[in-house]
Formats: sequence, C-alpha cells, structure tokens
Amino acid sequence: MKKPAAPLAITNTAARRIWLRAQRLDRREPFGESAAAVAEAVAHLGYVKIDTINVIERSHHHILFSRIPAYRRADLRTAQSIDKSAFEYWTHALAYVPTRDIGFFVPDMKYYRRERDGWFSSVLPEDTRKVMRLIKKGPLSIRDIDDDVLREKDHEWASRKPSKRALQLAFYEGRLAVSARTGMLKTYDLLLRHFGWDKLPKAATAAETTAYLLDRALRSQGIVSLDSVCHLYASAKPAVRKLIEARMRRGELAPVTLDGAGKQDHWAAPATLEETGEGERGLVHILSPFDPLIIQRKRTNLFFGYDHRFEAYVPKGKRKLGYFALPVLVDDTIVAAIDLKTDRKQRKVLMQKWTWLGAKSAPRKELKRRIEEELDRFERFQLGE
Repeated sequence: MKKPAAPLAITNTAARRIWLRAQRLDRREPFGESAAAVAEAVAHLGYVKIDTINVIERSHHHILFSRIPAYRRADLRTAQSIDKSAFEYWTHALAYVPTRDIGFFVPDMKYYRRERDGWFSSVLPEDTRKVMRLIKKGPLSIRDIDDDVLREKDHEWASRKPSKRALQLAFYEGRLAVSARTGMLKTYDLLLRHFGWDKLPKAATAAETTAYLLDRALRSQGIVSLDSVCHLYASAKPAVRKLIEARMRRGELAPVTLDGAGKQDHWAAPATLEETGEGERGLVHILSPFDPLIIQRKRTNLFFGYDHRFEAYVPKGKRKLGYFALPVLVDDTIVAAIDLKTDRKQRKVLMQKWTWLGAKSAPRKELKRRIEEELDRFERFQLGE
C-alpha cells in the first residue's frame, strides 16, 4: 500500500474550476440537447432536489435547465413516467434520483416498514388499507380520494385528509412510487407495477452505501470534504472517513488544502487534479438557490467567497437580496444576485431587485449586458410549456 501523500495546496480559482467541471456548469451543452439528457444529468449529479416554491420555476426544472439549454419539462416527465430512468425518493430532501441507484434506498424503505414513529405515527392501519385497496385498481392522486373524514392537523405542514399521509407512508415504505407529477400534484402507483418488477431490488449493504455516498460526491463535486459528502447525513461521517483513509492508502484519493478551509480536510481523485483545462468562456447561469452549487452554503462561501442568503422566510424589512434571490454565475465567478418573480398572467418575469456582488471595479456594464441576454432566455423558459 502507498503511504498517504502530503496535502496538495489548491488555489480557490483552481478549486472553483474543478467543482464547476464536476457540476457540468463549465460547458454549454454538457449532456447534449435530446430528451435523454435529463437521465444523463440526474445520473451524473446523483440527485436533483424537488421544491414546492414556484415564485419562478420550481427547483427541479430550474436545475436541469441550467445544464441543458434545450431542456423541456416534458423531458423530465418522460424520464419519470415513460423511460422510468429517474424516480422520486428522499436523499437529504425529496429529489429525483437515478433508478439505477434504487438499491441504496431500499434499506430506508425497509426501515419505514418496520418503524412507525414521528411524522407517520398517526397513520392508522385502516387508512393504509384503504389507499392500497384503491391503488390496486390503478394509479391515483390524492384528488381521486374524496371520501375522507377530515381530521385536525397535528403539524402545520400536514393535510387534514388521512389518505394523504397514508399515501406518503406507503411511498416511503417503497410500496408506492410517484409515477407522474403535474406541478406538485403527485400520481401514485404500486412501485412494482410502475417499474414492471416482481420484487424490490436487493438492498445495498452498509459498506456499499458508504461507497455510493463518496463516489456520488467525487463525481459531482470533484473536491470533497466530510461535510460535503455527508450533507445532512452526519451519522455516515465515521464510515465515510474510514473509507477515505483506505482509498488514500491505496493512492486512489489525494488530500488537498484550500485557502480559508482552516482545519477542514478535503480530498480529490488524482485524475481530477490532473485535469487542468479550462471550461468554455462566456457562460452565464442564473442558478436556483437549491442548485447543488449553492445548497451547501458554507461550501459555496469557501469556493466562491459568496454566502448566499435564502430570504423567503426572512421578514421583509430584514431582507438584503430579496424574497427569492437567484445567484448569477458568470464563467467561474458569482457576480450578482437577482430577485425575480414570474407573473404568469401577464406573461413576463419581473425584476424585483438586482444586487451586485464582489469588487466595484468589475466591468459591470459588459456583465449586465451578458446577464440580460441570459435573462431573456430564462424568461422564455419560464413562460414556455
């Protein structure tokens, strides 16, 4: 076995380029422009977060649009409902996940079948029997169940319809799959019937899941830390660290240091560090605040020197960037945050606020022209079908 190498110092400029390359934000059409690009993007990123806020387009469509210039919402419907290359499940949040990875989520499904605590403790057996009896006749949404006796909410996010939480529980148990989605309205089907399977795929072992978490992060992040690999999954850190140390001894991972990281350790595959080419120039991306490049705020700040504030839940008088500010990435620098709102009745995107970031000496007149060109394209996407 090789002795672990001394950490390699990486400039933040180089680190940004590596991360942008891993996120496929350094090329204009990294996945092509066909409908198959969606499946490739989800497979490469590992997951695409789903979110309910629709001030502008919801995050799952927005994230894909940022990497697929010709993206159409129908392409995601194809991936979910026809090709079935992607499915919905919980990662650190509800997300689209490659169907090829479903085995890594089967242990969670089996856990929910064993345990009935927390959020789902109020689901009654008769509620579950009812929804399973109905869904055996064919796919359905909560709107197809109109005979519920409404109950008082036990949580502000809960529904008064008992069938809704029963559907959610059966989904987490892996008995049901979201076979289609219209906006945030989900159509459920029996998971095995949806995929045409006789039984659930084999559950991944704990060791396989640890390797999956690390490999997913290395593929989509380039340079990783324990926090970035185990985002909102702190219990996995000991096993992931042990695996990282084993791979370092084999020469499969190299330690790196980043300016401003302090004592936080980072690692990368040697091949990743050897790829020194720059990406395409002239690219502008208006990013979702839930984009993988932004969602881990501390990491974004370390790499880009930008601490994004998500202010939808901040009182209006205390907001600095705006209700739903979107970071603007030009080449390898986050230069602005723009607060947009889509007025679907008037068929236009409204500029609520524009905040410049970084040094005032930057050539903002040219930057503004380039950003406005991308805003035109973004508006066409927002208002398209």
